[in-house]
Amino acid sequence: MALLRPVLYTIGLLLSVIGAAMLLPAVVDAVAGNPDWQAFAISGSITLFTAGSLTLGLMVKEVRLDLRQAFLLTALSWTVCAAFAALPFRIAELRLDYADAFFEAVSGLTTTGSTVLVGLDGMPPGILLWRALLQWMGGLGIIAMAIAILPYLRVGGMQLFRTESSDRSEKVLPRPGQYARAVAILYGALTCLCALAYWAGGMTGFEAIAHAMTTLATGGYSTSDASMAHFDSPTVEWAAVFFMVLGALPFVLYLRIIGVDLAALWRDSQVRTFVVFLVVVTLVLGLHLTLTMGTPLLDALRLAAFNIVSVVTTTGYATADYGAWGSFAVVLFFFLTFIGGCTGSTSGGIKIFRFQVLRLFVDRQLQRLYFPQGVVAQRYKGQPLPREVASSVVGFFFIYAMGFTVLTLALAATGLDLVTSTSGAATALGNVGPGLGPIIGPAGNFSTLPDLAKWLLSAGMLLGRLELFTVLILMLPGFWRW
Repeated sequence: MALLRPVLYTIGLLLSVIGAAMLLPAVVDAVAGNPDWQAFAISGSITLFTAGSLTLGLMVKEVRLDLRQAFLLTALSWTVCAAFAALPFRIAELRLDYADAFFEAVSGLTTTGSTVLVGLDGMPPGILLWRALLQWMGGLGIIAMAIAILPYLRVGGMQLFRTESSDRSEKVLPRPGQYARAVAILYGALTCLCALAYWAGGMTGFEAIAHAMTTLATGGYSTSDASMAHFDSPTVEWAAVFFMVLGALPFVLYLRIIGVDLAALWRDSQVRTFVVFLVVVTLVLGLHLTLTMGTPLLDALRLAAFNIVSVVTTTGYATADYGAWGSFAVVLFFFLTFIGGCTGSTSGGIKIFRFQVLRLFVDRQLQRLYFPQGVVAQRYKGQPLPREVASSVVGFFFIYAMGFTVLTLALAATGLDLVTSTSGAATALGNVGPGLGPIIGPAGNFSTLPDLAKWLLSAGMLLGRLELFTVLILMLPGFWRW
């Protein structure tokens, strides 16, 4: 019980946030005269009762977690919060079965954006707001996890982003919480700016707020089945591109440059690589659309920029069915599904810094071939790159590839075709949203998949969001004897 007490107490605190958040869509539905307010009220009551039972029954003076408790909390908190966040989808007039409700909640909290819902244009405002809130809260939780927990767990090279120089690894230190609070203020401010930009672009106030929350969270839930194509507005699309990129940049870096040195953002190698990559791929696809489909160059660049940024940042909005742009575009978007944004952002995927570290690792291996006795110094962002970081990143790539393979085979075993299985596994692990093909592509939906496939994809979304190692370590017998 000593192991679980602070973990369950912290989960209770998180559930209290989820339960309190349910009251907002309840009020919105009540004002709109929609009976779903009762579903949110009931769900909120259940969640708050559970939260109160955990926090009051297991109260601790100070939450200090060792590494084993941190691993356990990271995995349990996302799963338990998703289980309770699914209640409104189950109880409301949608009457989703629990597999669908859990899938939708996991997709929201992990900011994946895959959905089983159809008819969003005529859906009650409470449900639409709840989906947006899930992604907004999930995005903030992702940043906090990347700042306060993952660097101390030393998984996948995340120890590069420790916010303290101290190496006391027996406790997860409280100071990163200060960063998380500052980031939360910045996150809210950017959300407000995004909402204003959308409103100026022609969205209604409700649409602007809902889309702003899912844009900064790089989540991609929309209030329309047609996603951003519903608005048919270049102004809205370019605003979305700008704020999706902001959501995919390191939030802690924002704090370091505000009022000090704005150029520091561009000097960051991860940010610079990310932006240059987006520009190059956008130009390549834009020229492809112009040369092969006759799309005017400016329109082609806008289409390419929006959809590439949406996929690479793992937001998942769509303005077109890029599956109809030819085989080159389909293959390109499949590989883009794996990339992701910067660490310390709301985006998913493998992350840019890991590709940078992998390149350094490959360089070192090649140099050893022609200079086997030499000492090759590797540096990342001007600092020596510890050997354990490179090993951790290489291990992450291996585990990611294995997870993708196993999930693809498992989805295929449920009866799904090759394109749906492979792209479904990729989009779940990368927390991207849409897959490829007529079923789950940008013009499709996950509603027709068998329940087993939805459970598998839900597990894949959680695995991808939790950086795989934090879940897999719980399956090792040695972890529980630690």
